[in-house]
Order: sequence, then C-alpha cells, then structure tokens
Amino acid sequence: MKQNESSLTSLVSAFGREYHSKYDNPKIFDDFIANKLISEEEFSAISQNMVNGIQFFNRDIGRRFKNDPNEILKWITQVQLSPTPLARAAYCEKVVLNEIKLGVKQYVILGAGLDTFVFRYPEFKNRLEIFEIDHPATQELKKIKLEDAKLNIPDHLHFVSMDFTTKFSYQDLADEGFDNKKTFFSLLGVSYYLTKEENVALINHLFANVPSGSSIVFDYADENLFIEKGMSNRVENMVKMASASGEPMKSNFTYNEIENLLEKSGLLIYEHLSPTTINDLFFANRTDYLSAFETIHFIHAVKN
Repeated sequence: MKQNESSLTSLVSAFGREYHSKYDNPKIFDDFIANKLISEEEFSAISQNMVNGIQFFNRDIGRRFKNDPNEILKWITQVQLSPTPLARAAYCEKVVLNEIKLGVKQYVILGAGLDTFVFRYPEFKNRLEIFEIDHPATQELKKIKLEDAKLNIPDHLHFVSMDFTTKFSYQDLADEGFDNKKTFFSLLGVSYYLTKEENVALINHLFANVPSGSSIVFDYADENLFIEKGMSNRVENMVKMASASGEPMKSNFTYNEIENLLEKSGLLIYEHLSPTTINDLFFANRTDYLSAFETIHFIHAVKN
C-alpha cells in the first residue's frame, strides 16, 4: 500500500460513514463525528468521483438516473460502498461495549484509519486504553484533521505507526503503554487482503501476549468470493476494484478453515454472523438500497 493510497482509503471510509449519518434512515451505525474529519471539499470531490464512475458500477443505473446525480450517488454508496463497513462497525461496537462491561482494559484497533470511537465515548477515559494501529501516512493525516477540527487527542488514545500486514511488533505497542491485560482487538476490512498464511501469523502474534478472555472481531470473505457476482455485480466489482488499486483480495475461507485457524491460536468462535444473519440484524425492512454483502461474514472469537 502506497502512503497516499492508505490515506485515500481512510477518507473514502469516512465519506461512507458521513453520508450514512447525513442522509440514511434508519441508522445502522451513526458516526456523528465523521463530518468533522472530512472537509466539504473532500466530501464533494469523492461524491463527484463516485458519480462519474457509475458506468463501471452499473450502466443501467447510469442511464436511468442520468439527470439525477444525487440518486446515482445514493445507489453507489448504498449498494457498493457502505453496506459492509456500516454493518461491521455496528457489530464490532456492540461487542466492544459489552466487553468493556466484562472487564476489557485495552482496545486495539488495527487499520484504524479515521476511526472516531474515542471521541464518541469520552466516558471511557479512565477505564480503557485505546491503541490505533495504522500506516504512518494515515495517522499523520488523522492528526492534521483532528487539529483542524479542534478535537484534542485524549491521554488514553495511543497512535502506533505500523504496517501490521507485513510485520506485527508488540514492542511498538508496549512503547505506547500496552500491557498484559484483558484486550479487545478489531480487525475490520483487512483479512481478505492478506494470504491465509499471513492471517494465521497475525492472529498468532495478536494473542501471544494477552490473557484468557481477550477477544477479537473481524470480517472475512467466504469460499464464494471469486465466483459470486452479487446484487448488481457488486461482489465482482469489489474484487475488480481491489485488483485495479494494486491491493488484490488474496484469501477466502470456509467456516471450517476459519474455525481451525482460530483454534491453532487458542481461540474459540463465540459468535459467527453469516450474510443472511447480518442482513436480518442490520438491514431488515429497509426501503432503500442497503443490504448485506453476499460473501462477507463476521466473527467474534475469544481466547481460551
């Protein structure tokens, strides 16, 4: 991942959360801070780029709404861009809030981007140490945006610059105060860009120095990733876009493979959400375009 691409990914993700917070009802995940981290100019530029790209996503929609760019943007955002990030953020946040009640002391967000958890839950200031791990370029971008938004970095938020997809360093975490305490990890939108071997190594590293009861939420692509087209070809589009950006999707798993991978690291699956379950939980009875992606699953796994 090039530095500018790392920052762009975080911007597009924040765009999706801001769009949802601004325009969609009911809310799946309301990131009411996202609009402070993305400027009006950035929001407008990303919107325009999305609308201009409608021919890639769906020519019929482009023709049907050729005089209605707002509807085209809504279609692209709700069909292609937002479903998985919104649902996995909502699920992960539900789990982490419960884990805090159960005694978690540390929250490690891998691939944090422009995450806003710490600013939406200031009440955890004295109860939870938060470690955001990401590329240096993305973290520098975030610091600039926080300063521009006049959001002060609280003492319990720690930035750890690391390319954890190639090498995970516990020392870098320890240097920021990470300790052998009950920890919750989130790994969202990452697993399918790693090989199976890299996923195994990362999970092993994460749980090597944390106590029993520590856990993780992550999403993964199932065995149909490279053959399922999805609604309006959105799964196929996702795979094509990843490849075109220089970050191809590398791995997909059967449920048994995921279960075995986790067992080798001393973890048990506490909860598994299939695409059908995700749709029922987060997208039921909607009247817009939002629905769960066909090949993406969520897992909450706990260390024995």
